[in-house]
Amino acid sequence: MSLLETIKDKPQPDFQRMRRVLLRQGIPDRIPFVELYLDVPVMEALLGEKFPDPDDRKHYQEYAQKLVKVWYHLGYDYVSVAVKLPLPTRQNVIEDTAMAGRERKWVDESHGKIENRQDFDRYPWPSPADIDYLLIERVTEVLPEGMKIIGTTGGILEWVMWVMGFAPFALALIEDPDLIQEMFNCVGELTVSVHQNLAERNAVGALWLGDDMGYKQATMISPQHLRKYVFPWQKKLADTAHFHNKPFLLHSCGNLEEIMEDLIDYVRIDARHSFEDAITPVTEAKARYGHRIAILGGVDMDVLVRSSEDRLRPYVRRILEECAPGGGYALGSGNSVANYIPVQNYLIMLDEGRKFSL
Repeated sequence: MSLLETIKDKPQPDFQRMRRVLLRQGIPDRIPFVELYLDVPVMEALLGEKFPDPDDRKHYQEYAQKLVKVWYHLGYDYVSVAVKLPLPTRQNVIEDTAMAGRERKWVDESHGKIENRQDFDRYPWPSPADIDYLLIERVTEVLPEGMKIIGTTGGILEWVMWVMGFAPFALALIEDPDLIQEMFNCVGELTVSVHQNLAERNAVGALWLGDDMGYKQATMISPQHLRKYVFPWQKKLADTAHFHNKPFLLHSCGNLEEIMEDLIDYVRIDARHSFEDAITPVTEAKARYGHRIAILGGVDMDVLVRSSEDRLRPYVRRILEECAPGGGYALGSGNSVANYIPVQNYLIMLDEGRKFSL
């Protein structure tokens, strides 16, 4: 018996429940669950079966079937599906100590594919026609009744920093602002084309931008630079979603207190995701902003990873008790269900959500 088969009292999916939460349209019949993504090793542990390579298009049909099965049986009202921009970056690779036999990759911060004007001119910039939507199509084919897709993409700031490397990017902000503007224009235009494509699909219920803009103390770059280069493109993405009557969600790690008014009033996000207790606990975020945007997730990753059941259950219950009243809240991790989270702790979090009464 797989772990999925041990879950009891699984509700039927209803994306309208999730939509009501995202748009703060009253109190839902139950607390919906929310995640940006579930790591493949976690889904394999839950399903008791191996997943095909998520980058292998030949096996997208099998991948889509297993992906939907996991999200459905866990009790989500949607499936999160990412569309990647085919933008080459420099990456570091090590063996993943959290899961044997896998690699963990991250972008090189010191060097990038584009560090100067000559690199920019040589770079193999893709066109919108190069974007691959096959996984979205395969998931659409197997969606159960009541479920939708939430389409996700990497962010405007993220992709520019990833392609350039953070150090060259930071230098160019001062030394070559014209290059920086062109970088944001190229990434922004590609990302808008993806969101436009997703927004036009009936199976897609909302759009979710993952754009990490902060660290523990502040934003990654100055609020002034964000307002000049980043927010205008994020606003175009939000406008695209809203034109098609779909919510626009933002995932962003870090301390965003200096720019929350920009995100709410200018970009016009409908919901924010990614919270940690060391920066802004989700309960504080709900109290501060819950009357203007939906607040998503917030079960701190450190607590989720290192807690015993006796500590984790009351912690999750307290979040629900403070965030659920009035609606506009969905339960989930503070970031994502990464492969270093104990699967049982993840299931405990969801179990508390199922038991909670509004």
